[in-house]
Amino acid sequence: MKKIATYAVLLLLILPMLSSGQRLRNRWKSMRAEVHFGIGATNFLGELGGANQIGTHAYKDFEFSQTRLAISGGYRYKLSASTAINTSISYGQVAGNDNLTTEFFRNYRNLSFKSDIWEIDTHFEFSFIKDQVGHRYRLKGVRGQRGFEMGLYGFVGVGLFNFNPKAQYEGTWVKLQPLGTEGQGLVPTRDKYALWQMSFPLGIGFKYTLDRRWGIGLEYGLRYTFTDYIDDVSKTYYDNNLLYAKDPMAGALADRSDHTYPYITSAGAQRGDPTHKDAYMFAVFNINYKLRTGRTSYPLF
Repeated sequence: MKKIATYAVLLLLILPMLSSGQRLRNRWKSMRAEVHFGIGATNFLGELGGANQIGTHAYKDFEFSQTRLAISGGYRYKLSASTAINTSISYGQVAGNDNLTTEFFRNYRNLSFKSDIWEIDTHFEFSFIKDQVGHRYRLKGVRGQRGFEMGLYGFVGVGLFNFNPKAQYEGTWVKLQPLGTEGQGLVPTRDKYALWQMSFPLGIGFKYTLDRRWGIGLEYGLRYTFTDYIDDVSKTYYDNNLLYAKDPMAGALADRSDHTYPYITSAGAQRGDPTHKDAYMFAVFNINYKLRTGRTSYPLF
């Protein structure tokens, strides 16, 4: 009887501790939703501009001077303490200019563009260092579990984006897709490209907790795509005389070289690199705000 009483007392002492531990582990559920708003920069990886060498793929063609403003907003929902789904809407502008490279053939091509990018994406986040809710205040001398001040995560997802490349012609920005600068719409093998395309975000993010609800973060993501026409350049030159006959503006914007070496831009000559698709990136500084998503009877500390 004495042993039973001893075990009962031990059980009564242990159960609250186990319950408290379980509550701390599940405490993230009380604020598993979060909204975020951010501002940052965007850049483009494609045919135009880039490094002072023959066109290369990915970061070797990064041109810092073409960085433009980006903004975003979204909603994050935690699936577990270390995983989340994040849906965002982002806007940025990308640009490229052959005048920025000294590589002869690209500089001679002399093409340029800019395009607004509107994107909606959903991506899956997985934390390398997961944050903790912890006690509510950071008071000196108060003991108890504190939330992590820093978090690090990676993400991968899928999105839909809209683009519309433009070039400057006689002081006016002109939409390039309707012109068919590579013969789109004039030959059966070249259809006009769609202005809505899929993107595949891949990146990394960092978060810092200010208090129980507010936080800041920095997120960088590269967007892979299925299109090579964000800059309106992909394949070969089309017969410029036929383009001029269709629309003088199309002919002028398809070949902007000085015609010193006409064979370089003649029909069938290389204009772009269809072996690699275009990509763009967002780097955004975020402000995060956690939303209460459930009732809790946990103590203040």
